[in-house]
Order: sequence, then structure tokens, then C-alpha cells
Amino acid sequence: MTSRPNIIYILADDLGYGDAASYNPDSKIPTPNLDRLASQGMRFTDAHAASAVCTPSRYNLLTGRYCWRGRLKRNVLFEWDRALIEPGRPTVATLLREHGYRTACVGKWHLGWDWRTRDGGYAREPDGGVDVRDVRKRYELGKRIDYAAPLRGGPVDHGFDSYFGIDVPNFPPYTWFEDDQLTDPPTVDKPESMFGAPGLMTPGWTLERMLPELTRRAVQTIEDHAAEPGASRQPLFLYYALTSPHTPICPNEAFIGTSQAGPYGDFVVETDWCVGQILDALDRTGLAEDTLVIFTSDNGPESLRAAAGGTYEHARQFGHYSMAHLRGVKRDLWEGGHRLPFIARWPGITPAAGTCDQLVCLGDLIATCAELLDVELPADAGEDSVSMLPLLHGQTDVPTRRHMVYHGATGHFALRKGRWVFIDAPCGGQWEEPAWFRQERGYEAHDCPGELFDLQDDISERFNRYNDRPETVAALAAILAREQDDDAELATTLS
Repeated sequence: MTSRPNIIYILADDLGYGDAASYNPDSKIPTPNLDRLASQGMRFTDAHAASAVCTPSRYNLLTGRYCWRGRLKRNVLFEWDRALIEPGRPTVATLLREHGYRTACVGKWHLGWDWRTRDGGYAREPDGGVDVRDVRKRYELGKRIDYAAPLRGGPVDHGFDSYFGIDVPNFPPYTWFEDDQLTDPPTVDKPESMFGAPGLMTPGWTLERMLPELTRRAVQTIEDHAAEPGASRQPLFLYYALTSPHTPICPNEAFIGTSQAGPYGDFVVETDWCVGQILDALDRTGLAEDTLVIFTSDNGPESLRAAAGGTYEHARQFGHYSMAHLRGVKRDLWEGGHRLPFIARWPGITPAAGTCDQLVCLGDLIATCAELLDVELPADAGEDSVSMLPLLHGQTDVPTRRHMVYHGATGHFALRKGRWVFIDAPCGGQWEEPAWFRQERGYEAHDCPGELFDLQDDISERFNRYNDRPETVAALAAILAREQDDDAELATTLS
């Protein structure tokens, strides 16, 4: 057992709290590899993304900083938006590389790039003046991109030694990214019949090829690492950001019909297969005993009908509830929007078949790695990160985090502390839930300016206690305001 383990961080895309069987015994989707990981490691039941959508969630994961402290105050990045992680900002990858780790990123990035145009400028948003809502303008901008120019602002500029992947599966350019280049320039228009925003693709591109190729590359990274001579082998940090089960819902033929939840469920089965390939590679190469594996998701499940009908339709049609007993889906401030499956396996350290009910955040990774390395983070690094290393060591009776700020797609905030969650908005959802779902769960409308839920007694967030507990609302609102004031004070200091 090494004091500096390999770290494999697997991030699913839009996987709900209730999709994996180990989190939801009523799941209609078989997930044997996630079940295996849970039986060999620790299952966290109160783990959260800092945002209910993926760009800010990924920013927080890698930097340990709430994304809203920077320039992205709501929603996500779109095609051609400039790099979001600020130049020079420490990330998990820069920290680990500085302390002897080989760092590799495989999969979805979705944190922006500094795209060059053929006239020598940059395709920047909002500097470029391209309206995020105007698909046609974005398509025309894509025609002006210099696809042969080196890409700046991506993984290799933020601590990763290597990168292979795509930006977003449903955004152009439809081609592979490797380090700071595109492997094959996109030269033809994506057919309208193919899911995704209009734009250029590499000839022959198919949606179904993404997961198998990304998984092959992740496995190859592990195998190449194991093949290095033991005396000179650095520990490995592999960040594998899956593109599934995010739209496009495109399970490969071998997985079609393998679940009882339609195409979406089949795609989750394929996602589970990807995890199994990583676990098998670690076993096959003899690295499993010296590797911390973490599996989680970037936010809650997709409700839009483009996702094979969406979460609520899966529940209505198949009886499969991706949010399990929670309320909310992707984009929402309710728990289902950001509470995630989170499984950690570290042989000999993390108790097998264990459960941790303490509050943790995806952004806690950088502080955890710093404590693991016994180093202090710089003052400008991981401002919102809290080490969860004691929890990984099985010391689960003492909380590591006092509170946490949640951020929804619309830019509204919520604050969690202990059993209480305060939502600083009239409603925790971005869109209204279906009437049948509200009736089934017993959700009723209210006219309060905010929401307060007791998650200990009401995990499904049925009963708004905002009017009943004004003192609790005031206390939590004060903490939230202090977090926001700290951010404003820091911005003033830096300006």
C-alpha cells in the first residue's frame, strides 16, 4: 500500500441518484459494476455537485471553487465560448502533477476553449458578440474557426499531461480532441438526422462510437501506466469524464434491451459497462490495491424529452425513478438536481461495503488531495474545498463540512446546513413538475418567497417550512449572504 495512491476519478454525465441499483433497490436498470464497486468500497449518501448543471459543476470539481465566484453566473458554456478556468488557477491536476503524479484526462471537457478564427482573432463569448440563443449565428461562427490552430485553455493548460476526448457530445466540432489539437479537422456538416447542434464534423463521425473509444483510451492509459518500470513509475491521476447517460441517448447494439427502462436505461447499462472496463483493467494490471477509485455524476438526471423522453417520462412509462425518492432533476435546486451517487474504493483504507451519511461536495477533491500529500493549498486555490480524507479513512462519525452552497441553472442559490436546506427562490425547480408526479408525491403549491426543508424528516421535500421557522430561514440566509459577501470582497480586492 502506497502513501500516494493512484487516483481514478470517473465522472458520469447526468446520472441520477436513483439510477444505480446500489442506491435504489427499485431501479429498473442493472448496474453490476457499480454494485461491485459499492460492495468493495464506501457509498456516500449525501454527496453533491455544487451546481445542478455540468459546466459549473466540473469547474468546481477541478478547482475547488464555486463557479459563481467567477464569470459564469448561470447556465453552461455553449459552442465556441472561451475557456472558463482562469489562467494560472490551481486545479487538482496541477496540484498532483507538482507532487509527482502523472495526470491524464479522458472524455468530456465542457469548460471552454480559446478558439482561434482564420482571421487571427478569437471566437470569444461575449467578446465575439455571438448570441448564445442564436443557433444560426453559432453555426456561422463555426465556419470561421481555424481548426488547425492549437487549442488553448483546455486540459493540458490546466495541469493534465495528456488529453483525449470531446468537448460536448452534442456540440460541434464533431471530432476527437487530443492534447491541444483536433485529430481530424471537421470538414462536412453534421446531418440533420444526427442528434446535436448544427455544425461541422469529421467525415464518418457517429455518436455510438464515443463511449467505446473513450473507454478504450482510459483503459490504455491504465495499461501504459502499469507497463512502466516500477522503480520509475509515478502515481497516476486519471480523470475519466464519461459522455453518458447525457444526450444523445445512443446505446450500442450490445446494450439495447438490457434494461427495463427503455433506451435511457440501456445507455446507463453501457455506462456501467464502461466502469467495469476500468475496474477490470486495474485488476488485470495489478494496480487495484494501490488505487483510489471514485465514481460519481456531475448533476441530476435530464428531464428534457430529448433524453429518450426524459426523467419524468421514464418514471411514468417504466416505473423507473432516476431521482429515486428525491425531488428535482437536472437544473433544479431541489435535492434531485445535485445529490449524486458517490462511491469511493481504496483497498485497505476505505471500509468495504461501507456507508457515509456526511455532507460532501465534488469540489472537495482538491483539499482532499492536499491533505493526502500533506501539503498546504495556496491562498488562491480551492477556496470552497474541504478535505474528506477522514471520511475515506472510515472516520464517518464526525462531519468534515459545516455547510454548502448550491447553485441552480437559473442562477438562484440554496444553502445546506445540517438537516436544513434553504432555497433562496420561490421555487426549487426550473420547470414545473408534471401534474401526475406532483399528485403522486403529494407536492402542493405555496406562495412563500423561498423554501425551507427539513431533510432529516422530509428528504422528498414535500413540506415547505419557510413560514414555520423564520429564525432558521434568517440564520441560513445570513450564512448564504456572508458567502456571497466574501466573494464580493474578494472581487473588489483583486480588481
